[in-house]
Amino acid sequence: MLNLELLLEMENKFLDKEQIEALKAVEEARERELQAALDKKNAKKNKRAKVKKEKAAAKKPKSNKPNAFVQILNGDFLTKEFMLNNLNYIFFVIFLLILMVAKGYYGKQLASDVIKTQRELDEITADYFAAKAKLEEDTRRTKLVEELEDTGLKETVNPTKVISVDKK
Repeated sequence: MLNLELLLEMENKFLDKEQIEALKAVEEARERELQAALDKKNAKKNKRAKVKKEKAAAKKPKSNKPNAFVQILNGDFLTKEFMLNNLNYIFFVIFLLILMVAKGYYGKQLASDVIKTQRELDEITADYFAAKAKLEEDTRRTKLVEELEDTGLKETVNPTKVISVDKK
């Protein structure tokens, strides 16, 4: 509207009211068209920006959860929601802990069995050596001669002879 008034003053024309009103109506129509075009352009820009934001939001999932270290520090890992979300992992860790404890007890049991078996082996070995020594003592030549003297058997003075037969 101001453009029309400035234009009229500059040209210093004398127009009647109808012509001025017609020029004003044309000017208003132009302004409305320009405003509509600007609104349409802005709407397209806003729509493009909105689509870009939606695409960016779709690509980058919203993750407002802090990392595990922060959850441990602030105590969020003790909440019901955290426990329910990680129930499988928690059961797996508990299972591994039970296996580890069972392995420890099994190792202790094996160690005690090895020690017990070693003691039994040492005892049996000692019994073996004692029996062997007694047998060697009892089967000495002099001892046998003394024991057989009461029965009337005597030791031979002549060495034993071996008779060999050749087979043809």
